[in-house]
Amino acid sequence: MLDRAIELSGRGPYVVQAAIASLQTRRRIDWPQVARLYRRLADLTGSPVVELNRAVAVAQAGDPAAALRAVDRLDLDGYVYLHSTRGELLRRLGRHDQAREAYRRALELATSTPERRFLSRRLEEL
Repeated sequence: MLDRAIELSGRGPYVVQAAIASLQTRRRIDWPQVARLYRRLADLTGSPVVELNRAVAVAQAGDPAAALRAVDRLDLDGYVYLHSTRGELLRRLGRHDQAREAYRRALELATSTPERRFLSRRLEEL
């Protein structure tokens, strides 16, 4: 169905989201391609949450420093996933003190028990 939507010149946000989902079902995810599609989706939607997802794809493609720069430009202070993502990127970059701060902020914002357990575990690991 995705191929048919693309054949019919589908280029809207739903087609891009479907393409991203399709790539993420593969055994080996093409993270650079996912990041490119998230860029297109961000251009279509203007959503900072989509930009956050793009940053995750950039990190998965091997560039956590670029991903962190993108995350740090987002105005999503009250969004738990901004801080948990930031904590993960800082952890990957070996900046553990800053990662702890980010995970603590995410923990303050987390409302579900599984998220709180995950974030607490991440803090303990640092």
